[in-house]
Amino acid sequence: MLAAVVDSPGRLADVLTVRDVDGPGAPGEGEVVVRMLASTVNPSDEVTVSGAYGSRTSFPMVPGFEGVGVIDAAGPGVPHGAVGRRVLPLGSAGNWQQYKRLGHRWCVPVPDDLPDEIACFAYVNPLTATLMVERFCRPGVRSAVVTAATSAIGGHLAELLADRGVAPVGIVRGTAGRTVADPSLWRAVIRTGDPGWRRRLRAAVGPRGIDVAFDCVGGGVGGDVFSLTAGGGVFVHYGLLSGTPLPAECFTGRGGARVELFRLRDIVHRDRGQHLSELFAPVFDDLRRGRLRTAVGIRVGLSELARRLKEPEAGRTGKILIELQS
Repeated sequence: MLAAVVDSPGRLADVLTVRDVDGPGAPGEGEVVVRMLASTVNPSDEVTVSGAYGSRTSFPMVPGFEGVGVIDAAGPGVPHGAVGRRVLPLGSAGNWQQYKRLGHRWCVPVPDDLPDEIACFAYVNPLTATLMVERFCRPGVRSAVVTAATSAIGGHLAELLADRGVAPVGIVRGTAGRTVADPSLWRAVIRTGDPGWRRRLRAAVGPRGIDVAFDCVGGGVGGDVFSLTAGGGVFVHYGLLSGTPLPAECFTGRGGARVELFRLRDIVHRDRGQHLSELFAPVFDDLRRGRLRTAVGIRVGLSELARRLKEPEAGRTGKILIELQS
């Protein structure tokens, strides 16, 4: 079969190759083989390939934490009728290949009315946004800030916060051609490249401060947002796009605000896949209603993935959709 393989850690575009490899073999007890249909590229894939999680990553590896496929074969102990069912294969990387073998308990059934190009993106961003808003946007929250507001998950957070009557302030880098998906959902959108952006942020959140902040940037921008988080407020840190940790003073407890580290992997792996369908139920409901959708920027066959990753991203909007059987 064809697979995208990384032999050693490094920058994704530099170390990925697509080549023929041995197939997954027959499924064992409780296992299935999934014929992969579609996947995508997320920052979590790039961070993993970089070697940042050395304690739980071994090379060579096949990246890809997100995708959709069809169960092609089932081993002993798998429920009758599993073969032919579309699923999200979770619990490990390895979705950038034409067939993936894994435990059936890690397969989330996909509703028949969700097309592949929508179901493909149901995991990393929609589930993260849903769980974070559910957990941290408590009654009484009036002021929220979202960093990386032009990202897919930034748009998801704005949609979910709007359901609770909260219009967040968005923080963006000001990359040319990048805008928030729906400007009407935001109280303000502030570009960190503009002079006086910190003053504008302070004015936008008001004297009460930020009740809840959702940050996937870290570094100085994250630190500046944290400094405006109200006493008793929560700063939810779930990514590190800047590559720079939050300032140490964010963790001293000074001022009464607290940092919460949110890791989707910890929640998904907490009960070893026993309740995944329950976690995804609200996400699938929203996707059916046309919410939490992810724009597709380009479609690429697996055989062309390595070449396309080397192309400049300037001006490109939307996610990559990898068509794994081509």
